[in-house]
Amino acid sequence: MRIKVKKTVRLSDIAEKLQVSTVTVSNALAGQKGVSEELRAKIKQVAAEMGYQAKGGGGGKRILNVGVIIGEKYLGPYPSYYWKVYQELSLIAGLHSCVILFEVLRHEREAALELPLFAAEQQIQGLIVIGEIGREYLEFLHSQPDMPMVMVDFTMKGLPCPSVMADNYYGMYKMVSYLIDRGHKEIAYVGTLLASNSITDRYFGYRKALLENGLTLNEAWIIDDRTMEGQIGNIRLPERMPTAFACNCDLTASELVNLLESRGYRIPEDISIVGFDNYLYEGLCDVKITSYEVDIKEMVRCAIKIVVSLAENGTAPSDMRLVSGMVVEKDSVRRIDSE
Repeated sequence: MRIKVKKTVRLSDIAEKLQVSTVTVSNALAGQKGVSEELRAKIKQVAAEMGYQAKGGGGGKRILNVGVIIGEKYLGPYPSYYWKVYQELSLIAGLHSCVILFEVLRHEREAALELPLFAAEQQIQGLIVIGEIGREYLEFLHSQPDMPMVMVDFTMKGLPCPSVMADNYYGMYKMVSYLIDRGHKEIAYVGTLLASNSITDRYFGYRKALLENGLTLNEAWIIDDRTMEGQIGNIRLPERMPTAFACNCDLTASELVNLLESRGYRIPEDISIVGFDNYLYEGLCDVKITSYEVDIKEMVRCAIKIVVSLAENGTAPSDMRLVSGMVVEKDSVRRIDSE
């Protein structure tokens, strides 16, 4: 005799029958906000009729599926800063009853305004975007129902979406002040303005440090390091060299170190360099770069808390969080005598 195995009823089965999202069904059955009482009653009735049984019953804490996307341009052939952010996020998520679903946002999917695969299957209750992506795609994501979104390490003007960022402005201000305190008066900034909000914010921190110390801005010392699409390279040295370069990130700083050494300069004996992030894959350059260390753990803790609050309560504790860091001294800066 063949025994008939009863099919397990899933949230998606209930959602399909009622033509609502899986997130709505989950929130209704878990007693979460954001669902009308009429719809909640209907969902519970259909769930009972279909024989749905909640897993793990007994009032345990709700497990949230949180989607994480990173733009393809940020993930090169070696581990990047944003890959480190994702790793820390994965480690901390479990402490807040979150399961992470990860996807690299391909250029073609972004251009076509296609949802990440995990979102298209309605498997997530929240979304974290690591690293700046295009406005059109962000607005498309933000327009999706039942998918609260948090931006990490960037913000987008005019988009009502919470963000968690390193203090780019004050961080670069501290790095340039560090150079000035060590006798440097001729300091260049390396970073393509408007290529990202972070690079531009760091530029204004550089400007503040110059202004406060009575140093004149030399336009020739504002040096591009990448294309507007984010491809780093083709740094062009100025005709008259400064004594120091403040780079918008450590990867750019490593490119600059290699370029300067290929031209016969010694770091830091001839030229001093500082970076930002304090994260660089080993072997990219032979100099340990003084840098501003971003508190990645605190950034991702804030992001997780915000997305959980949005998913469970419909509100966030704040619209934007700035996370401070610290200067980490290494081997790329030389103190010079004042003239």
